[in-house]
Amino acid sequence: METQVAIVGAGPAGLVLARLLELRGISSVVIEARPREYVEGRVRAGVLEQRTVDLLTDAGVAERLHREGMVHQGIELRFGGRGHRIDLSGLTGGKTITVYGQQEVVKDLIAARVASGGELLFEVSDVSVDVDRPAVRFVHAGAEVELTCDVIAGCDGFHGVCRPAIAEHLTTYEHTYPFAWLGILAHTKPSSEELIYSNHERGFALHSMRTPEVTRSYLQCTPEEDIDEWPDDRIWAELQRRFELDEGFSLNEGEIFDKGVTPMRSFVVEPMQHGHLFLAGDAAHIVPPAGAKGLNLAVADVEVLAAALEAFYGSGDTGGLESYSERCLRRVWRVQHFSSFMTTMLHRPPEQDPFEAQLQLAQLEYVCRSHAAATSLAENYVGIERF
Repeated sequence: METQVAIVGAGPAGLVLARLLELRGISSVVIEARPREYVEGRVRAGVLEQRTVDLLTDAGVAERLHREGMVHQGIELRFGGRGHRIDLSGLTGGKTITVYGQQEVVKDLIAARVASGGELLFEVSDVSVDVDRPAVRFVHAGAEVELTCDVIAGCDGFHGVCRPAIAEHLTTYEHTYPFAWLGILAHTKPSSEELIYSNHERGFALHSMRTPEVTRSYLQCTPEEDIDEWPDDRIWAELQRRFELDEGFSLNEGEIFDKGVTPMRSFVVEPMQHGHLFLAGDAAHIVPPAGAKGLNLAVADVEVLAAALEAFYGSGDTGGLESYSERCLRRVWRVQHFSSFMTTMLHRPPEQDPFEAQLQLAQLEYVCRSHAAATSLAENYVGIERF
């Protein structure tokens, strides 16, 4: 097989890149190790920045997103028995966030790819990349395939094959946090119209939603937490305590149909490219989930890469490809800082002393009382402008 761009991985990064290239008349082949049903069913974060929604809209894959997505103009920070609303829209000139599951974004992108006749191969195995030639080799439907190309886009996630192929040329930065999230999906109407981030003496909690009938909630726990020790009644009791208000508050409860524990870490490699291979999304960086940035950062990466490839194929200009990593990393480190800020401000460290607790409360009070601090949080949360 031959193509201009070989895309390894059919997650949001790979599928958005394929769509952007298709609209620019650049050929690509997307390969994915998992079955289509698995890829479309993976439950991940579902908060889309304004700029991500705008890009998907311009790419012609946001019809269902606009019909079913829940647009939010603010978030609530809850601590000390009180709630404080951050007016995202009012502080950022009208920008919003949209709650729409990552798996729904993936479904929309796959449907668009299939409808346009673009190459999208699921259940491939034995994948390897030749960065110098360049080429991608794999097995599909029992046949060995060599896919020659001009560029390889490594969109295959943290555990993929692309980053290890150039590992000797990379510098790795990593930080592991001493807590995790116990996340649930429940069949119940959300208890709030907007997301609630709660700092409580028993630990952090987040109340979110996936649809008007499905709630997504999280509890801070230890990375070693045994999910079997958390029956539904214990989860609901703990959530109720961590969202309590002096004036009274009660979460809507319902059947929990999915739950799991997610460790938290930050991870970045530099540079995000070597030779003909360009990394994007989780293959190059991981952020803790408190800032809701993982999918959005992946989309930002491939937006930069698609523009660079358009310039290369249109006029032979290699400047965009050469500066790809530098441009992406400016945003990556800004997002890492914001995600770390949200994480450390909201989570109670193990064996936290009273001094640390008071510092957290002072930071929260400042964010909620200072227009400048609230604006900084809001503009980062809805998505900073393109670099």
